[in-house]
This record gives sequence, structure tokens and C-alpha cells, in this order.
Amino acid sequence: MGSIKLVALDMDGTLLNDRQEISSENAMWIRKALDAGVIVCFATGRGFQSAAPYAEQLKLDTPMITVNGGEIWHRPHALHKRTLMSPVMMKRLHELALSYPECWYWAYTTMDIFNKEKWIEPASDYDAHHWLKFGYYTENTEMRDAILKETASWGGLEITNSSPWNLEMNPEGVSKASAIHELCSLLNIDMSQVAAMGDSLNDIAMIREAGLGVAMGNAQDEVKAAADVVTVTNEEHAVMHLIRDYVLKG
Repeated sequence: MGSIKLVALDMDGTLLNDRQEISSENAMWIRKALDAGVIVCFATGRGFQSAAPYAEQLKLDTPMITVNGGEIWHRPHALHKRTLMSPVMMKRLHELALSYPECWYWAYTTMDIFNKEKWIEPASDYDAHHWLKFGYYTENTEMRDAILKETASWGGLEITNSSPWNLEMNPEGVSKASAIHELCSLLNIDMSQVAAMGDSLNDIAMIREAGLGVAMGNAQDEVKAAADVVTVTNEEHAVMHLIRDYVLKG
């Protein structure tokens, strides 16, 4: 592992505590990293609109990865690259969701978030939107496994999760890891100089491929198994521990 030049942080369950806040301890150590010349980058499944206020809170003018890598930003509001999901695939994912009436679902477009209670109008006009991601949520394991088996059989999808009870679908090849590779080429940074931190399956690829892969204490077991280091939980200022003990050590 080279000296860390880029820190890629998942947000929910990682940077944010259970009340969706950035602790003052995490914020302080992010500022210390920035002052030391380290780039701190969100790598989140959130869309830009819900991630941006946190970037503003931290006064970040650094790259951002949103929608699991579907969007890569040079800095907030300056888009570098966007990878869209085809309306045909979106229609297929939506129709599958409708076949499970108890399942919650949502979808990101470049402009909005739609879900089971607020869908596009007209409901079948998929071509009128620029789609980024689709998600399913159910605590019924049998149902979730059936959805996973069906969607995996289609091909063309990157399937992960951001909690044990959901499934997240991006176009094949789109991940936080692929987005970090793209950023590294832009910034002339090697992947060995990246620290990546997260808690869910959408974080596994970046944790495996970064020079330092860190799993949260509250991470899913598969994430912990993929990591170089397992740290404390999101309620215990884990980002502070990462920056203090690994990125700025000594």
C-alpha cells in the first residue's frame, strides 16, 4: 500500500450515524485530511441531490461518486460521466416489482426519485426519462431471493445491496469500484493509494480493489470478509479512526 491520496467513503451506515448525521469528530478529521492534501470523496448509492447537502456541510470541493458509480462528478455540480440504464431494462425491473405486490421499490432518474407510491406518469412512459438505478426492498428473504435469482438470470445488471433487506440494480460494469478507477486515472492516482470504506455489498468491489479496504463494525459479514481492516461502527466515528490511524498516521 502506498501513502493514501484518496479516501472513498460510503455514506449511509459509514460516514453517517443512524440519525443521518456527520459527527463532529468525523467532520474534524475529514478537514485534517483535506488540509494534508488528501482527497476525500463520497462513494454512495444516493443520488446527487441527497448527497450534495453533506458535501456542502463539509465544504468539499472534491470528486463525488453517486448512484453506486452511475454518476461521477469532478466536484459538486460538475459532472464528469453518467451511465444510464436502458428504458427497456427499467420496464422489465418495474414489471417484476409489480408482480410482488408486497415489495417496495424505487428508481433514480437524473432528475428525480420515483417509488411504489409515486411512479412516473404515464406509468408506462419509460422512454421519457433518463434512468440510473432501480431498487427492491423486502424483509421477506424468500421473495428477495426469488427477485435476485430472476434478475441475475437476465444478464446486463450489476446487482448489489445497501442493506441486508434490499437489492440495487445498476447497468453491468457500473460500480463504486469502476468509478474510483475512473477517478484515479483523472487524478493520476494509483488504486494502491486509495482507502475505501463501507458496510454493504455495493461497497465490496471498491474495498477489495483499494490499497486499503475498510469494513465498518456494522458491515454485512461478506463485506468484513473482503476487507483488509474491520473498524468500529458508524455510531463510533469510524471515519475519524480511519483517517487518524491509517491515512495520517505518524
